[in-house]
Amino acid sequence: GEEAAHTAPRPWGALWGGGPQGGKGSLPAGGASQGGLRLAGQKRKHNEGRVEVFYSGEWGTVCDDDFSIHAANVVCKELGYVEAVSWVSSSKYGKGEGKIWMDNVHCTGNEVTLAACTTNGWGVTDCKHTEDVGVVCSEKRIPGFKFDKPFLNQIEVNNMNIQVEDIRIRAILATYRRRVPLTEGYVEVKDGGNWKQICDKHWTVKNSRVVCGMFGFPGERKYNAKVYNKRKQNYWAYSMDCTGNEAHISSCKMGNHLSVDAEKNITCENGMPAVVSCIPGRAFAPSSSSGFRKAFRNTSKPQLQPLVRLKGGAKIGEGRVEVLKNGEWGTVCDDQWNLISASVVCRELGFGSAQEAITGARLGQGMGPIHLNEIDCTGFEKSITDCKFNTESLTCNHEEDAAVRCNVPAMGFQNQETWYWHGEVSANDVIMSGVKCSGTEMSLAHCRHDGAQVSCPRGGGRFAAGVSCSETAPDLVLNAEIVEQTSYLEDRPMFLLQCALEENCLPTSAANTSVSTGYRRLLRFSSQIHNNGQADFRPKNGRHAWIWHDCHRHYHSMEVFTHYDLLNLNGTKVAEGHKASFCLEDTECESDVQKQYECANFGEQGITVGCWDVYRHDIDCQWIDITDIAPGDYLFQIVINPNYEVAESDYSNNVMKCKSRYDGQRIWMYNCHIGDSLGQEMEQKFDHFSGLTNNQVSKR
Repeated sequence: GEEAAHTAPRPWGALWGGGPQGGKGSLPAGGASQGGLRLAGQKRKHNEGRVEVFYSGEWGTVCDDDFSIHAANVVCKELGYVEAVSWVSSSKYGKGEGKIWMDNVHCTGNEVTLAACTTNGWGVTDCKHTEDVGVVCSEKRIPGFKFDKPFLNQIEVNNMNIQVEDIRIRAILATYRRRVPLTEGYVEVKDGGNWKQICDKHWTVKNSRVVCGMFGFPGERKYNAKVYNKRKQNYWAYSMDCTGNEAHISSCKMGNHLSVDAEKNITCENGMPAVVSCIPGRAFAPSSSSGFRKAFRNTSKPQLQPLVRLKGGAKIGEGRVEVLKNGEWGTVCDDQWNLISASVVCRELGFGSAQEAITGARLGQGMGPIHLNEIDCTGFEKSITDCKFNTESLTCNHEEDAAVRCNVPAMGFQNQETWYWHGEVSANDVIMSGVKCSGTEMSLAHCRHDGAQVSCPRGGGRFAAGVSCSETAPDLVLNAEIVEQTSYLEDRPMFLLQCALEENCLPTSAANTSVSTGYRRLLRFSSQIHNNGQADFRPKNGRHAWIWHDCHRHYHSMEVFTHYDLLNLNGTKVAEGHKASFCLEDTECESDVQKQYECANFGEQGITVGCWDVYRHDIDCQWIDITDIAPGDYLFQIVINPNYEVAESDYSNNVMKCKSRYDGQRIWMYNCHIGDSLGQEMEQKFDHFSGLTNNQVSKR
């Protein structure tokens, strides 16, 4: 049975406290937490708010007595900001509720957490909530800061609370032992080093919903109780009482204490161990085996396009929340964003409850409209669009884009390891070949490949595939509006295009154009490329491998950085261009971001997070040569990083498309948009054909 049990992702200790819903043990209201600390209250930005700490199962405030800029710095750094700008007293961000946990806080500024500073002691205070302290942090984030620290680790146990070490679903029936993911079995908690069952006498469907959500399942279902026996079990002494919208059992109230028999054993009179049967999302249809060679199959009927999606996450089940409104995708402002609303998003997408409700665009900024603000969900809605919300987002910007990290079922992939050996060392067998992934698969086994007929003519060893992984990645997005506004035609004399000809920026027909009297008709435009990801965009090769081009007197850090294509309405490419990244730098940045990359004097090249690089319309190769093109209607397309030479968190937004009309003398660009910014129906009306529904453009 040990092999057939799935425990929750660690560390997931669970802690309960008594008291009414909304008191100890209730789901924290307000913004999402980071560790045992959060910024809450009546705030306008993610980097400011009332300081609240989580202790003994309850959120509480901090008194402003003796608070200092040193303490504010500790708060901001613990939350991932570079430093504190200021701190404010007298409940500027509104009066908190419940406990005032900390008073007379003294910090040196070097502490890792606010809890490490000296205070009067937890809850020892003579303050009122009119003295709640707040902080304003700098908007600049600490590079590489990890935001996935579970707040449950910060809870300390006192004699009023019950703590368990872990929780799991253990399959009892042989049918479910063989299934991946595991969806049905006993609910067991680990207490004192031993796994114990929970008596079902006070067990409810609401409890099952919470447990299923923790293990990555959107819902629960009835099971056949007759197939489970009532033999003597090792029962846990407590039960739980959930309302059903909690993201974790530690947010439920404690249930009744079970009775003890004459031998001091916990009894479950006329009951049996609690069983849950969970419903997996469509992407996690159970299989009888988790074998690596078994390809993922989903035979479900095609569904309507969902109204919500996750973008920019490093793995499945996490990302920036985007909703579809009026045929266009937009983001969600993080005002009042919490675990309950985040869990509605997760369940709507076929995952479980939310592990974390992420604020402050920590999984990257979106572009385009901000559709929703101040979302208020009960936790039982079928869709985030069924919740109460404010469509006015005038006070929000994309630095406040909400994101989520969902609980995902254990699919057995955690036991698969991919190794890369340097030098001549090789693995025993080559087990996969011809692997082609879209990037959204959960395992290599789900990608297209040669199957059992492995074809690797050069053998394994030093020709074996290898990877280098990173927790964060850049995300390049082109500003479509700039392209539309700056497009124009130029008849350029051929004698001014010799360097461009040398760098393959002109079609082959240009070689027959007279240098002295000929000209080429160029469709020119500017490109403004933003890095909205979580890591800087750097060229694949270091400076030692850059290629010098003597004609233009500069280095190319990437020979092909962008593709420019003109296609007819059948999807056939009729003209093309490309741009090498001879100068990849921070042209402009957001107000709180400093430039790091500059091409002058053979400097380092790249695009910093929060900055953008501008390729002006008047530089060489920033064009498509349309000299040989007949008048008519066309589709114009730009693809950034087309050969996937640099890893990005999201490739689907690397494509920009426009409709174009050329009358032989003038050209019009209109309806320019990022490739994934429209809904399916709107995109199909735009394309008229299937050739532009993905970014698999023709290779040169």
